[in-house]
Amino acid sequence: MEAPAAAHNPAEPAAEGVNVQITVNSPEQMRELGLHLAKLLRAGDLVMLNGELGAGKTTLTRGLGEGLGVRGAVTSPTFVIARVHPSLGDGPPLVHVDAYRLGGGLDEMEDLDLDVSLTDSVIVVEWGEGKVEELTDDRLDVVIHRAVGDTTDEVRHVTLTGLGERWATIDLSVLAA
Repeated sequence: MEAPAAAHNPAEPAAEGVNVQITVNSPEQMRELGLHLAKLLRAGDLVMLNGELGAGKTTLTRGLGEGLGVRGAVTSPTFVIARVHPSLGDGPPLVHVDAYRLGGGLDEMEDLDLDVSLTDSVIVVEWGEGKVEELTDDRLDVVIHRAVGDTTDEVRHVTLTGLGERWATIDLSVLAA
């Protein structure tokens, strides 16, 4: 992984969010990014993943699951909408949601009880933009860019934006190391 394009001084408050950009060169590096990101996560965190189909959202989440030490293989929950992966230790469970097939906002996702799960879980929502922002003021937005149409290029540009008080003092640039 390459050094971030922008780093945040943890002593400064985040006005519109802490923004770090990382270049990932392979699926293995995307999984490793998830492993490292898991070290920064705690119960109550909402991570929103966005990017083109095949960008690496589930691969990143697989790394998060490994890093959090949760049970079960992390696979795309596209057809079941959500999967809960309980912790194998004393960490939080991982709730992995794929909102791709959901058209509406938070109302359509209400049956998933994400607001109830949020306090004691790490919730990762793929395709969550415009659908889950109302859950909390504190979230980590992750946007994964890839060359559209080029399925042979594994290079991804990942932008992580920490929003809210929770992320104001977290130095996301450590993820590029």
